[in-house]
Amino acid sequence: MSKTFTALGLMSGTSLDGIDVALIKTDGESFVQCGPAETFKYTAAQQAALRQGLVDALPIRSRGERPAGLATLEQNLTIWHALAVQKFLQACALKPSNIDIIGFHGQTVIHRPEEAITVQLGDGAALSKALGIAVVYDLRAADVAAGGQGAPLVPVYHSALAKNPPVAFVNIGGVANVTYVGANGELLAFDTGPGNALINDWVGKHIGAIHDEGGAIAARGTVSLGHLQSAMHHDFFRQRPPKSLDRNSFATLNFDDLSFENGAATLTAFTVQAIAKAAEWFPTPVKSWIICGGGRHNAAIMAGLKNQLHGVISAEEAGLNGDSLEAEAWAYLAVRSLRGLAISFPSTTGVTSPQTGGILVSRSIE
Repeated sequence: MSKTFTALGLMSGTSLDGIDVALIKTDGESFVQCGPAETFKYTAAQQAALRQGLVDALPIRSRGERPAGLATLEQNLTIWHALAVQKFLQACALKPSNIDIIGFHGQTVIHRPEEAITVQLGDGAALSKALGIAVVYDLRAADVAAGGQGAPLVPVYHSALAKNPPVAFVNIGGVANVTYVGANGELLAFDTGPGNALINDWVGKHIGAIHDEGGAIAARGTVSLGHLQSAMHHDFFRQRPPKSLDRNSFATLNFDDLSFENGAATLTAFTVQAIAKAAEWFPTPVKSWIICGGGRHNAAIMAGLKNQLHGVISAEEAGLNGDSLEAEAWAYLAVRSLRGLAISFPSTTGVTSPQTGGILVSRSIE
C-alpha cells in the first residue's frame, strides 16, 4: 500500500449552513479510514454576509476579481475556517503537527464553466499560515481551465467507498449531484438539479427560517403540477452529462403565485423529480441509491425519492456519515493532489483527459 496521510477536509457548501470539518487517513486510492467530523454552523450574520457575497460576485468576469465587499469576505471566511479547525483539533486532542494536509474547498460564489470561470473564496496561504498546516485549495480551477465543468469532484471518493456496485451516490446540498459507480468501477457523475437551495431561499423569504426543518412545511402543501412541469422543461435537463450548475441557475423560476406551503411542496418535488430523472443517463440500473448531504434530513425529499426510485437508503444505512462525506472527499482529493493523481475525469466533469488540480501551500510555522 502507498503511504497514508492524515488529512482534514473543509467544506463550505452552497447551502450556506456552515463549515464541515472531517478527518480521514488515506493513501488517496483504495485505503480510506474515516475519523471524527463536526459541523460549525454559520451565524445569521455570517450567512447574511455570504448571501451578499453571492450578489457582489455577479459582475465577476475573471477569477482574480473581488468586487464590492468580496475581498473582506474572503479574509473573514478564511478566519472562520481557521477558527473551526482550531476548535476541531482541540476537541479531538490533536496538534497541527498531527495533520499532514488540509483540503480547503472555500465558498463558491461563481461557477460558470461555460465561461471557463469558477471562483471559490478562501485564501489557502493565509489559512496555512494561521494553522501551521499544509493546505491544498482551489481544486476546481484546473479542470475548468482544461475545458471541464469543474464539478462534481467527489466521484473519485465515491468510487473508493462503493461496496456493492452498481450504485448511485446522491449528495443533496444547495445543488444536488449524483455519482454512478458501475460494476467494473466505471464512473459517471453530474449535477442533477436543485438540492436544498431553492427550498431554503423560499422559506427564508417567507418566514426568515434557514430551511424547511424535516420537510414539515412541504408536507402541509400540495404540489403544483403545472409549476413542476414548467421547471422540468429547463434546458439543463436536456443536456447530456457530465454537466454542472451554479447555485443560481434556476433563479429565474417564479413560484410567487403559490401559497407558502404549496411553494415549498412544489420546490421539494422539483428536487426529487430532478434526481429521479438522472437515472435516464445511467448505463445500467443501480442496486441502491445512497443519499448524502443535508437533504437526507428532509423527510419530504426522502419520501419522494423512495416513491420514485428503488433501493433508496440514507448514507448512515450504508455505513457512512452523510453529513461529513463531502468534507471527507476534500481531504481525500487533497491527498490525491499532493500525489499528483487525477481528481477529475472525462466521465465526471467532461474534461478531455484526467486532470489533477489544486494549489499546494506547504506547512509554514512562524
